[in-house]
Amino acid sequence: MNDDSLHVKTKRKRYNQPRGPSPSVTEPRRPLLLAVLAFVRAARSCPGVQRISLLGSIVTAKAIPKDIDVLVTIDGAMDLTRLARAGRRLMGYLGRICHYRECHPRALCQAQHCGQRDHLNDDLHIVTLSQELIASPPVDLWPKVVRRVSVPADVDDALLNKLEHDR
Repeated sequence: MNDDSLHVKTKRKRYNQPRGPSPSVTEPRRPLLLAVLAFVRAARSCPGVQRISLLGSIVTAKAIPKDIDVLVTIDGAMDLTRLARAGRRLMGYLGRICHYRECHPRALCQAQHCGQRDHLNDDLHIVTLSQELIASPPVDLWPKVVRRVSVPADVDDALLNKLEHDR
């Protein structure tokens, strides 16, 4: 079996806004966590998804995270159509899976092999993760919730406890 990892990231679009924390909602953590909960519930039923993990600033006490980082480990031969559909339901940008509904080469695409495999944005020459982080992310969300670090209460309440209850 060939394993590949996809790095999923939600982002809010900013137009003519100054840099720095300026969330579109007063408390951005809960909406981000609920979006990931919906994503995990949809993505875990996709054939070929082996593990879904949470990493980045959301697993810290950072009050205004800009995004949520989710690592999805897949069978390298899986059809990405259903996973891409689940990812497009997240608010904003989804990285490593093409966010376009129909796959064909685009001039602005940063994927190394745009259009060669449906829905794959293979831009890992731009975004890299350490092998240690891939092997042991802070939190696994599926197939089993595993906490490798102490997480803030909102992560437990809005996400992890609900996923454990789903089992």
